[in-house]
Amino acid sequence: MAQYWYNVQTHEVEKDAQSGWKSLIGPYESRAEAEQALAKVRERNELADAQEDDDEDA
Repeated sequence: MAQYWYNVQTHEVEKDAQSGWKSLIGPYESRAEAEQALAKVRERNELADAQEDDDEDA
């Protein structure tokens, strides 16, 4: 089964890993999931930042 990766340098989805690991986010099961990689990263970062703020307030 193919895996899809998001390349942070080219901003393109790769089927199977074509580039170096430092440039890739993934793997994802579908091209559509890989296309949303940066949005998912932003969402997770926002959640982590919010949790960090909560921990500092406690």
